[in-house]
Amino acid sequence: MEQEMERRERGHGEEGEGGDEKWVHDSSVDYKGRVPPRASTGVWKAASFIITIELSERLSYFGLATDLFNYFSKVLHQDSKTAAKNVNYWIGVTTVMPLLGGFLADAYTGQFYTVLLSSIIYVMGLSLLTMSQFIPRLKPCSNRKHCEHPRKVHEVVFFLGMYCVSLGTGGHKPCLESFGADQFDDNHPVERKKKMSYFNWWNFALCCGLLAGVTVIVYVDEYVGWGASYLILTSCMAFTILTFYAGKRFYRYRLPEGSPLTPMLQVLVAAIAKRNLPYPSNPDLLYEVPKSHKSKGRLLCHTNKLRFLDKAAIIEDKESLQSVEKKQSPWRLATVTKVEEMKLVLNMIPIWFTTLTFGLCVAQATTFFIKQSDTMNLEIIKDVSIPSASIYSISAVGMIISVTIYEKILVPLLRRATGTERGIKILQRIGFGMIFSVLSMSTAALVERKRLRVAEEELTGGKTGPVSMSVLWLAPQYLILGFGDGFTLVGLQEYFYGQVPDSMRSLGIAFYLSVIGVGNFYSSLLITVVDHATEKSNGTSWFRKDLNKSRLDNFYWLLAAMSGLNLCVFVFLAKRYSYKSVEGRLVVAGCEENGVS
Repeated sequence: MEQEMERRERGHGEEGEGGDEKWVHDSSVDYKGRVPPRASTGVWKAASFIITIELSERLSYFGLATDLFNYFSKVLHQDSKTAAKNVNYWIGVTTVMPLLGGFLADAYTGQFYTVLLSSIIYVMGLSLLTMSQFIPRLKPCSNRKHCEHPRKVHEVVFFLGMYCVSLGTGGHKPCLESFGADQFDDNHPVERKKKMSYFNWWNFALCCGLLAGVTVIVYVDEYVGWGASYLILTSCMAFTILTFYAGKRFYRYRLPEGSPLTPMLQVLVAAIAKRNLPYPSNPDLLYEVPKSHKSKGRLLCHTNKLRFLDKAAIIEDKESLQSVEKKQSPWRLATVTKVEEMKLVLNMIPIWFTTLTFGLCVAQATTFFIKQSDTMNLEIIKDVSIPSASIYSISAVGMIISVTIYEKILVPLLRRATGTERGIKILQRIGFGMIFSVLSMSTAALVERKRLRVAEEELTGGKTGPVSMSVLWLAPQYLILGFGDGFTLVGLQEYFYGQVPDSMRSLGIAFYLSVIGVGNFYSSLLITVVDHATEKSNGTSWFRKDLNKSRLDNFYWLLAAMSGLNLCVFVFLAKRYSYKSVEGRLVVAGCEENGVS
């Protein structure tokens, strides 16, 4: 450790002679634990390995998630309401588990080894799904053509495999994306600009995996067999784990710093203990580690919000700084940086809550949207049909279009117009995407109402089975939702990664994923509440086994209204939000206008 500190100090001493170009001084290390050389580590040469395994994981995730509703309906013979709830539960658990994985990576295991271990668990889950289709005793039935009651052992193995995938995703998703972003040095102007593009191209790769998952994998599900698709996913994931490990020497690593929750708890305890002390006349009198003593990490500037927490940084006596540092416990005295980190996390909570309604809308794309497509004409051109779940690919197309337009057209224009490095504030990007969720739910309601009218007319005429209305009528609602994803979901990734304390970046990505996870739980809860309320008031639920007798259009109008009201609250909060911004080696939370926002 002493040798490492000497190398860092020697590197800092070279700054005036081009040391910043030769070495990376952002608290990261190379695979041998040394200060990483800039030329041979990080940036796109490292990120390419990381994006490769992400593409494979998204292929697996969307290949499973998109057709999961159909598996529950067609193989396990669950009704629409039960199948929708089970899909929501699985997606919810899968996207909430990263909170645990992100915490463990930041505190104890580090990002690289967390990704490696969780990827192995992920492959184990895919292997169980594959075995459930090929091993005779684990198959749903001995005769697949007449299988009304699948074996319990199959359900057990299938759900065990699916939730192993959830567990693997819990460590994989938050760490991999933040690990990729950590390959770019925030203190280096060229690399900082590349990092802004990184999130856009990360999502471009994500959409490519999504597209392959909801077209190729779903096609194999429908026309070859579930077992064949699971075997493909298992093989791809196993291969990309080896690829990820092969990039080991090119990565920049951040060492875990212990629980990120402990410093925040110390701030709270110290503030409560000194609640009766008066505020100092000048914020400069609050305790902070001198910059010359700061060996790693970055300092935050004091802000005037949540001033009660400032009391944790009040020095209780007038002794010298050295004596204060020796005497005071961190549970009694906190630095301004630790206090401001606590403020950053607290300021994020209202933003997190107001993004849940967007997650609620996204949840419909893998449940009721898919069920709608099941009841429609799947022929897109003469004699060419698509699997019902493949319509989800249009959402990925919308996201690719919006991300590309944003990166290649909007950002350069906005940079010139505003004179800022980013061009548009992160919360503005998120809010703009939320507008599309309102439009998507409104469009879905109008399309569903038309589908119900067509179904009623054809039923009156004696026609049974799927309605003649083309599945492409669902394209607008998917496309609009995809546009919203390109702004809101990518913006949320940037926001939660960039606005959390530096020691919580994996957890930051987990917070973003939890928006989708909690949104799915929220969807299940809302379905249950609406189901009981409509059945009690009207005698008929909006959600019935026969979709042609349900009222999904009313449910979509409800979601559109909720999204509109939520957007108003979000705009109110966003206008009053203070960003963490970067100025050289000093991070300034809300006290510099030209910072990162």
